[in-house]
Amino acid sequence: MGIHDGHRQRLKAEFLSRPEAFPDHRILEILLFYANPRGDTNPIAHALMDRFGSLAGVLDASPEELMKVKGMGEHAVVLLKCVKEAGGRYLTARASMDDIVRDTRAACAILRPYFFGARNERVCVLCMDGKQKLLGVRQVCEGNVNAVEVASRLIAEAALSLNATGLILAHNHVSGLAFPSAEDKVTTRQLRELMLRLGVELTDHIIFTDDDAVSLRDSGFFSTI
Repeated sequence: MGIHDGHRQRLKAEFLSRPEAFPDHRILEILLFYANPRGDTNPIAHALMDRFGSLAGVLDASPEELMKVKGMGEHAVVLLKCVKEAGGRYLTARASMDDIVRDTRAACAILRPYFFGARNERVCVLCMDGKQKLLGVRQVCEGNVNAVEVASRLIAEAALSLNATGLILAHNHVSGLAFPSAEDKVTTRQLRELMLRLGVELTDHIIFTDDDAVSLRDSGFFSTI
């Protein structure tokens, strides 16, 4: 029996009894148990939090940056990247394909997982039938940290492949500001005109950040085009 076994058992039992109250560094400490079966993972957890600022920052960090933290090896890096990937897939799976997209709140709930932990800008489309039933969500392109070119052909192909009659465009701003740019508005106008020619209505364009979302429809822009 290792010198840390008693501590680990107590920490795991405490987590299972009240996971929602567990601090972020303790979550990391427990995760690292499974990559470091015998050592003290508490100092590594604190070092990660100090370097990257938050649990989200740790999970978003590149493998190369994580490896620079003392005590972090390949097993620990793979574990943390798997946790992030699993979290994103869980949120995506929770967005049921039976959902009716009744309003912006429903659309945001379905779309947000597709931007979970994104480090670059990406474009997704939410496709609906005539009764606003969700047909599917497709990621159509991804750009660099500052911008993404909206590929109208790929958006049209995604909508037509699902026989959609309604479409919501979504993309993220990695700057942290969800305010639509002049370019966002031009893209929305042009795409709406294109989709109408194909028999598909672009009903909204939603811009996401990590903790915010702005709907161009709700902000009144669609009434001007």
